[in-house]
Amino acid sequence: MLKVLVPTIMLFPTIWFTSPKWLWATSAAHGLLIAFISLTWLKWMSETGWAVVSPHLATDPLSTPLLVLTCWLLPLMILASQNHIGPEPINRQRLYISLLTSLQAFLIMAFGATEIIMFYIMFEATLIPTLIIITRWGNQAERLNAGIYFLFYTLAGSLPLLIALLLLQQSTGTLSMLIIQYAQPLALNSWGDKIWWAGCLIAFLVKMPLYGIHLWLPKAHVEAPVAGSMVLAAVLLKLGGYGMMRMMIMLDPLSKELAYPFIILALWGIVMTGSICLRQTDLKALIAYSSVSHMGLVAGAILIQTPWGFSGAITLMIAHGLVSSMLFCLANTAYERTHSRTMILARGLQMIFPLTAVWWFVANLANLALPPLPNLMGELMIITTLFNWSPTTIALTGLGTLITASYSLYMFIMTQRGPAPNHIIKLTPFHTREHLLMTLHFTPVILLVTKPELMWGWCY
Repeated sequence: MLKVLVPTIMLFPTIWFTSPKWLWATSAAHGLLIAFISLTWLKWMSETGWAVVSPHLATDPLSTPLLVLTCWLLPLMILASQNHIGPEPINRQRLYISLLTSLQAFLIMAFGATEIIMFYIMFEATLIPTLIIITRWGNQAERLNAGIYFLFYTLAGSLPLLIALLLLQQSTGTLSMLIIQYAQPLALNSWGDKIWWAGCLIAFLVKMPLYGIHLWLPKAHVEAPVAGSMVLAAVLLKLGGYGMMRMMIMLDPLSKELAYPFIILALWGIVMTGSICLRQTDLKALIAYSSVSHMGLVAGAILIQTPWGFSGAITLMIAHGLVSSMLFCLANTAYERTHSRTMILARGLQMIFPLTAVWWFVANLANLALPPLPNLMGELMIITTLFNWSPTTIALTGLGTLITASYSLYMFIMTQRGPAPNHIIKLTPFHTREHLLMTLHFTPVILLVTKPELMWGWCY
């Protein structure tokens, strides 16, 4: 753990003391070095399940894929932000990269925490840099409103979790994940226990987000700069799924009866948010709503609590993290050139940027779960789990899959095909930096096809 956490913290002096000319190149190279070091976590040596570095930080096969995804994303965010943050004063550029680095440090400590209370503190700490990035570097005046939504939805969901954790500490005497799974099962039978169960999960369901408590997400995504959207879609939503997986171990007897409304909401959300996507005119809002749809599948799979469900959830979380981040990058490249997120004003780009149209096509196919990509592996495992739990769910999941295919193709056709509008003139050509960015997003997706057990390690 320290082999990645220490270089991440050492990135701060690199950012603040390097010369302005080399700022972006040095920080991206340093971030990429950290990402490559983090790949060593995938070589799993421990037989016990946890590779303990210290009493407070450890990795296990559930957190490892998410840790590697977090480390992989930092250099990509730096590469993606270079164009629109570059013209700003140098100290602001340094502050921006520092916020991204601090976010990575908090996320590493959240995914690596063995104490649930430390996980909670880091879970909350990620709010601060994300909020500053959205409210300071967002594009429109609406960004303050989006920041307030983001802050209050997350805090309102998180405070019951804090109380629930304190009650758990009082009844079990420990909050260590290493010990608590072997502790005496809690006798959960009173009404108070049912409220405690809800308190444990609602914070994570808001973060995922579950349909109904998702309104902060489209606002935050639309207003955030590209790095904010990337980290939100790729890693911060996954904190919710990860937290749910960790907490479900302790909530067992109650989950059988209390999970029903949440599973129904998650499945209904897949269809509803997919339908909203078909009516979207704003490119970033469409990608944001598609994230809610995919996370509905993940939430349903986790709440059912079967090994297949958990495997499918972690697979879809990793695959969706890479693909949705790639889509936000592509949306940003179009926005930087046409200065519009409205799809009807930025269509017909295939004639102007043919190679970028290939990236769009590939990203959309990955988003609609093309075989043999990990997106499909995750979705198939989740749909099978849900069908095994209740055969009627196939109607909602099947319809959700069809709608996903429809809006992905709609997004591709609206942005790439058709006549280019007359007002689109003097567009700057695509840079090698942007093609590198897309390659770094898509290469892990392809490599995971060849070795998907890296994501399923905890099952074996």
